[in-house]
Amino acid sequence: MPDLLLELFSEEIPARMQKRAAEDLRALVTNGLVEAGITYESAAAFATPRRLCLTVTGVLDRSPGLREERKGPRTDAPVQAVDGFLRATGLTRDQLEVRDEKKGQLFFAVIDKPGRAASDVVAEVVTATIRNFPWPKSMRWGSGSLRWVRPLQSILCILTDQAGVETVPVVVDHLVAADSTEGHRFMAPARFKVTSFDDYVLRLKRAFVVLDASERADHIWADATTQAFALGLEVVEDKGLLAEVAGLVEWPVVLMGDIAADFLDLPPEVLQTSMREHQKFFSVRNPASGRIEKFVTVANRETADDGMTILAGNQKVLFARLSDAKFFWENDLRTIAAVGMDGMAAGLANVTFHNKLGSQAERVARIAALAAEIVPFVGAKPDMAAEAARIAKADLQSEMVGEFPELQGLMGMYYARAAGYDDTVAAACSAHYSPLGPSDSVPTEPVSVAVALADKIDTLSGFWAVDEKPTGSKDPFALRRAGLGVIRLVLGNGIRLNLTNLINQGQATLFSQMQTSRLHGLTDLLAGIPQVPDDLKEEAIIRAEGRIVPDAEDGSPNLGRYEETARQNAVDLINFLHDRLKVHLKDQGIRHDVIDACLAMPGNDDLVLLVNRATALNTFVTSDDGTNLLQGYKRAINILTAEEKKDGVSYEGAPEERFAEDATETALFAALDVADAAIAPAIKSEDFALAMGVLAALRAPIDGFFTAVQINSTNQIVRRNRLCLLNRIREVMAKTARFDLLDG
Repeated sequence: MPDLLLELFSEEIPARMQKRAAEDLRALVTNGLVEAGITYESAAAFATPRRLCLTVTGVLDRSPGLREERKGPRTDAPVQAVDGFLRATGLTRDQLEVRDEKKGQLFFAVIDKPGRAASDVVAEVVTATIRNFPWPKSMRWGSGSLRWVRPLQSILCILTDQAGVETVPVVVDHLVAADSTEGHRFMAPARFKVTSFDDYVLRLKRAFVVLDASERADHIWADATTQAFALGLEVVEDKGLLAEVAGLVEWPVVLMGDIAADFLDLPPEVLQTSMREHQKFFSVRNPASGRIEKFVTVANRETADDGMTILAGNQKVLFARLSDAKFFWENDLRTIAAVGMDGMAAGLANVTFHNKLGSQAERVARIAALAAEIVPFVGAKPDMAAEAARIAKADLQSEMVGEFPELQGLMGMYYARAAGYDDTVAAACSAHYSPLGPSDSVPTEPVSVAVALADKIDTLSGFWAVDEKPTGSKDPFALRRAGLGVIRLVLGNGIRLNLTNLINQGQATLFSQMQTSRLHGLTDLLAGIPQVPDDLKEEAIIRAEGRIVPDAEDGSPNLGRYEETARQNAVDLINFLHDRLKVHLKDQGIRHDVIDACLAMPGNDDLVLLVNRATALNTFVTSDDGTNLLQGYKRAINILTAEEKKDGVSYEGAPEERFAEDATETALFAALDVADAAIAPAIKSEDFALAMGVLAALRAPIDGFFTAVQINSTNQIVRRNRLCLLNRIREVMAKTARFDLLDG
């Protein structure tokens, strides 16, 4: 069976598109081959800046022939029906067969489709792939109709087997497939022929092209770290940048350059961000001082002067870029020296956070109010938490963050230190954005935790208040990430608080701001109409803003009918957090139905309590005792439910031991009494493992009871007592979790 080699050679493909393009090429071609009846053994795709490559091994040399039968109309059907059948099958009337069926004589079409050579199928599939390739962006050039990400220059398409090499007849506009390609644009631009994939890879390397992106990335990282190690330095790891740079070069040449002494005192993150974003340089750090002292750039060619000219040009451009960063840094420090962090933050009053949620300054006020509520639960100092909340967003007004938004928070930390704030307050400026994702670290310093939790609760409360909740896959304000952040902050620090109360506090502060803003706006409007009497103005305000009624004592607005909206928002938001918690706990091996069984219990907005209960229950239901007890519980509930439905009454009354007729019945009474007495203190002390252990002791009495006793006794008093006993099993077990919500 032959092997297929396909290369689509073009001008430079953007690095961000290469990986997806290689995957799409493999999928489109291999799927097309299989659909046409051509199977294969394996396939792999590769990308460089100037080429997409696909190798498919073990290609079937010919698609199998097919014989298809189609049932047609009756022989006495109208002519139009028969003609339509002929058009659909592509046959003539003489080629149809007549067969006797139950409905009479019918026409049948027998269509033989001979197999096709692999080269014909490949040509058809590759042509369709090129013309319909799903580039995110594409262009058309010249006079042809073909669209490609950059001008497509040549196509290499061959089938190789023991008999030799066959060029597949692919023709797309002016491009005709051949068995040759080009090497490196500068170092080996001449075309050369190839005979197989192995030959192709070898000849490309001789022509200064490394085909595999992972091989290019490994070479870059190994060479960069080796050069840094020789100088006692280390390269700052950046996997995203490494993948991008590997997509910019076909023959990576690693060069290390110096950073001018003028810039060495800049914060290392500023140097790293500026070099990464503008120049695609790796930062080289001195592990002793933590300073960024050198940079690594990757050239796409070897030069006679070992890259010195390239480095000189890069250093010249880098000097200009870092000069800008230094200017921003020094200008921000001058601003802080003049007006302090509070002065820098003053401009936030003119920055809109969201058109329905007010300015960033109003948001800061809400965060400060929430942080004050959280402080007692995390053990933070109230004055430090207040300071941190007040200045946490100040750096959004800095020139540095204006240039590099990804440095928000981090620059706030540096500026707070420069302004003389305590390190705890400064650290909170940076840490309050964390955690940013499932792998990001969780702050543990109490002040940072308080502000971080307040920030995320305000985000969620605010967007819930204006009905901007996530829908389906759409989450433009990253609210799912904020929800996970709340969960990780609470669980990671073991914070015992009532989230419903905290969310209600956030909603109340927000609605108060919104209503005050509306009230002031309307008041200002009416003040500009002097001919309207004051009593009519007051009535107009109350009528136009019926939900805003000034309080008689302090003049503050009354929430009015917003209270019900806030309450419902809190319920919805808690449910949203519970959904995020299910995803979070599922990754830790806790079943979704176990979480549901615990969510139905009181105190489910205390996430630490909820997770402790779910963890204990998950361990219990996966044990032998738990599995067997659940079978007995299921049997009890099924009988109880069926009898209550049949009798039309509830059996929630207390059973009486004096009506017991069997020793197993008496034993179950005693076991339930013991369990009931032991579970209450265990739940109160939140020792859920102990509570589950108490339930495990019910397994044997319940099994014995069902083995020895007939529930539906002919004695109606005994029958009712036994059904009430089943209900007591349900009630005792329900004190630990809602077992009826478990699967099965």
